[in-house]
Amino acid sequence: MSSIESILNENRLFPPSAEFVRQANVSGMPAYEALCAEAEKDYEGFWARLAKENILWQKPFTRVLDDSKAPFFQWFDDGELNVSYNCLDRHLNSQPNKIAIIFEADDGTVTKITYKQLYHRVCQFANGLKSIGVKTGERVIIYLPMSIEAVIAMQACARIGATHSVVFGGFSAKSIQERIIDAGASAVITADGQMRGGKEIPLKPAIDEALAMGGCEGIRNVVVYKRTGSPIKIEAPRDIWWHDLVQNQPDVCEPVWVSAEHPLFILYTSGSTGKPKGVQHSSAGYLLQAMLTMKWTFDAKPADVFWCTADVGWVTGHTYITYGPLAVGGTQIVFEGVPTFPDAGRFWKIIQDHAVTVFYTAPTAIRSLIKAGADLPRKYDLGSLRLLGSVGEPINPEAWMWYFNTIGGGRCPVVDTWWQTETGGHMITPLPGATPLKPGSCTMPLPGIIAAIVDETGHDVEKGKGGILVIKKPWPSMIRNIWGDPERFKKSYYPEDFKGKYYLAGDGASRDLDGYFWIMGRIDDVLNVSGHRLGTMEIESALVANTKLVAEAAVVGRPDDLTGEAVVAFVVTKGPRPTGDEAKRMAQELRDWVGKEIGAIAKPKDIRFGDNLPKTRSGKIMRRLLRSIAKGEEITQDISTLENPAILEQLKKGM
Repeated sequence: MSSIESILNENRLFPPSAEFVRQANVSGMPAYEALCAEAEKDYEGFWARLAKENILWQKPFTRVLDDSKAPFFQWFDDGELNVSYNCLDRHLNSQPNKIAIIFEADDGTVTKITYKQLYHRVCQFANGLKSIGVKTGERVIIYLPMSIEAVIAMQACARIGATHSVVFGGFSAKSIQERIIDAGASAVITADGQMRGGKEIPLKPAIDEALAMGGCEGIRNVVVYKRTGSPIKIEAPRDIWWHDLVQNQPDVCEPVWVSAEHPLFILYTSGSTGKPKGVQHSSAGYLLQAMLTMKWTFDAKPADVFWCTADVGWVTGHTYITYGPLAVGGTQIVFEGVPTFPDAGRFWKIIQDHAVTVFYTAPTAIRSLIKAGADLPRKYDLGSLRLLGSVGEPINPEAWMWYFNTIGGGRCPVVDTWWQTETGGHMITPLPGATPLKPGSCTMPLPGIIAAIVDETGHDVEKGKGGILVIKKPWPSMIRNIWGDPERFKKSYYPEDFKGKYYLAGDGASRDLDGYFWIMGRIDDVLNVSGHRLGTMEIESALVANTKLVAEAAVVGRPDDLTGEAVVAFVVTKGPRPTGDEAKRMAQELRDWVGKEIGAIAKPKDIRFGDNLPKTRSGKIMRRLLRSIAKGEEITQDISTLENPAILEQLKKGM
């Protein structure tokens, strides 16, 4: 928490323009304060009003919040709805021919689909899933490239009440296998491959490898979308081509009405122990936050062209591609490629070509594009933009200023959004027509979100001091459980340290004298690499799984200009400690190993070899010392409890 001092030196303030305030859905600070006051006066009444106004219910709810089994809270639980109906059917009379998705493929090919066309394709695919026996309540693994088909697959699952679990297309076969087993999935939806930066990345072979590992006997079918046309193995009758599945299927499918608490999806996120956590989200509460934040944070307007650059494999792609934009009837971009192909002007060209009005991306992408060509955006007409957003990690003030001035022309508010896989939607964020902005701060909580900063005993800390970020009251889109592991849910998010009362976000934060929140990073051993949460224990487990080379490993993070945090691994080898070229070769071998075990995103940027690791006499690895070494800091902490102080010098020298 030593970074508080420098963060608090940021005192630039950017109020919204009078013109933006005039047109905003939440217009001016008095409007924001009125919503906060409504929530404070009648918390349940506030959420009930919003749920009735925004969601189309098949059976209206009579109970707002059931906290009788806290922390397993339930919202609107006696109501019934269908999430796909709320995203598609609701627009069929009012705007059937409005463009829902503009898809731009890696090679620049553009495909557009209207709400009516999307509705019929979702229905056909939903009927296809039913024809192979996928039932309400079953789990379906989705491992697809960024595509209209990814949205269709997720919406079709929601339509028939199947719970989807999307796996990011960069994860390995082993990661897929673990998720299939944990979720108890009955079907997989994948593609032959995906295109990224002009290169083909196979997907179906990873599914084949995962299923061959064992433990996946529950998988009855694998549906394969033909994206690249490369030859793959099709194992009949298990494997079915997507185009064959939907052929002759009716283009209407009645939605399955489910309870508000029906699990819409499970999304696996890294925890501080090796096993990924299956974050379970409800249907109604999750949908409500997706819709409200589209309207509040992104100030959604009928004429907007909205572009969230996230992958559907992450929660940002769930909430701000598959569900939020469609539920509010927006037009959005879905992009298959990478920001630097064919050159670093790709994002700016897409904004120009499609007249994007709202652009939402990660600080990692912003920093990499500054590095690749800070002047490139000036070659493109970005005049259509009216609002910018940032997601995944705190954005450093200088990157914020570049984004605001160079991309937004100094006229577009920047909404720096703090939220998590577990929260379902934005929690602390500026409202662009109300909140004066401070570069690097996510500003203030949304109406109805009771955020606070506390010390280790759960007591509030004074403004200007750092502490632990918590949410004091349950909210509709919150995580409902860790799939199949309620004890881990309680321990992770409602620990006894806080008497099980507050949701523990796992982030350190401070609040300045104006009440603005500043996020300072994780308080546990979870790294934030390019906006993706990676458990250090998971990476350590992968390294140690290489029984030929690795005796012991410890993983920490260090600040990185490009990715926010970089993975640094300290490794004790089975044989003699490697040096020189041998160390370089072994480090590369271990990077590739981690890529195969977990995925490329988890590959350590730096691997250092030592004869052993810094440990206390009781055998505990002193990770705080390793963090200091990784950052190149002078070690000032007490090392008197170390069993082997000399090892610190060896590890400092690295390879």
